[in-house]
Amino acid sequence: MWQRFTERSRRAVFFAQEEAGRLGTNYVHTEHLLLGVIREHDTLASRILDRLGVSPDRVRAEIEKKVELADGRLGADMQLTPRAKRVVDLAFDEARLLRNDYIGTEHLLMGLVREREGLAGRVLTTFGVGIEQLRAHVQALQDNDTSPSRSAAAGESRPDDQRAAEVVRRLNEDSNWNGRSLVSLADVSIDQIRSVLDAARLFKALDHNRTPGVTWNYPRTLAMIFEKPSLRTRVSFEAAMAHLGGHAIHLGPNDIGMGSRESASDVALALSRWVDVISARVFKHETVVELAAHATVPVINALSDREHPVQAFADLLTLEERKGPLGKGVKIAYIGDGNNVLHALLLACAKLGVHLSAACPEGYLPDQNYIDLASESARLTGSRIDIGTDPPVAAADADCVYTDVWTSMGQEDEQVARLAVFAPYQVNSVLMARANPDAIVLHCLPAHCGEENSEEVYERHRDGIMDQA
Repeated sequence: MWQRFTERSRRAVFFAQEEAGRLGTNYVHTEHLLLGVIREHDTLASRILDRLGVSPDRVRAEIEKKVELADGRLGADMQLTPRAKRVVDLAFDEARLLRNDYIGTEHLLMGLVREREGLAGRVLTTFGVGIEQLRAHVQALQDNDTSPSRSAAAGESRPDDQRAAEVVRRLNEDSNWNGRSLVSLADVSIDQIRSVLDAARLFKALDHNRTPGVTWNYPRTLAMIFEKPSLRTRVSFEAAMAHLGGHAIHLGPNDIGMGSRESASDVALALSRWVDVISARVFKHETVVELAAHATVPVINALSDREHPVQAFADLLTLEERKGPLGKGVKIAYIGDGNNVLHALLLACAKLGVHLSAACPEGYLPDQNYIDLASESARLTGSRIDIGTDPPVAAADADCVYTDVWTSMGQEDEQVARLAVFAPYQVNSVLMARANPDAIVLHCLPAHCGEENSEEVYERHRDGIMDQA
């Protein structure tokens, strides 16, 4: 469902959750949806209300007069009430009537008006806002907006030409990332994570090379250092550069001999003379740190023994596509080895307010430093971070159950011992019964069916795992 929501309408739902929490309730009612829709004054919904002589500030004041502050339980799930779900259904219906293949804030506003019994519908009716008026304004804006670079009045409506131009403009001007390396998510802000997810969502939905009037000042050349073999990392990086009109250069262990034939510092300095960005998939995290310290171009950690930040971005994007806006109420259960994948997830989830509960065997828990960093961020965002050893406890009420291989590259000598230790940590139908009925399963691959996950569970969730890949 959420795939059809524009970035603005997704944010409106996230803002609605925040409004519900601010007003002390554990459920998102229609009035919270309306407050979320009008939170940003430059959305299409807010501008249409302005045209009708109804300022968003007046709407907010009227709602807050009629709502009594409640005493919601801290950290409780922010689920939509039946009436709020009805609003979403009506928004889809309005999009269908207008032959729109997306859901924007204007459709949510029309859904709120059509759902007359909720507080939002009553308030809008009090201000004289009717469904026919709204349809007329939206239709007029769409009829008058035929240029490839869409008008400011309809700026949020479609994830196509105008949306592309806007997001690309922000990327070109984005001081969050320009010229910066990605070594550890410990050094990455919430805004930086959000900008990555927003850009990824856009480029997934967009044939960028066919979009007129869009120029992104992206790096033209990428040097990819691989000390470890790779399928997904190599192909996804190379394909991304090809789609964006750039070029990727693969450098395997025999091409460089980093640390033996040539130092990491010299590799970084030499590559910086030729390429615009460097990615590194390496054994030791210190190698990425050294590359970034000496390179004069950005360095991306494409995997180290300590952390896998780009994997965490893919995980969160998949979770958001399947479960809606991230924040309080969304829970990941991680089952298995407390490795580099879990380290990155701990930091990313804590910074976005996603709950994470991990179950790892004794002796295989995540590094305490990552737990401490995640807990510090969680105190600011409301995320819950729980680390234990009991898989059923971790999986309880989870929206997503995540696992990884029990024996990673470089640990082959430990395989027999690991198989015995991790046997109780398989993600199977018994464990999934502890999670929410609609829970998804994620796996960063390659998967070893019969070990970390049962074949039945893997096959049932393979489609989502391939989206993640």
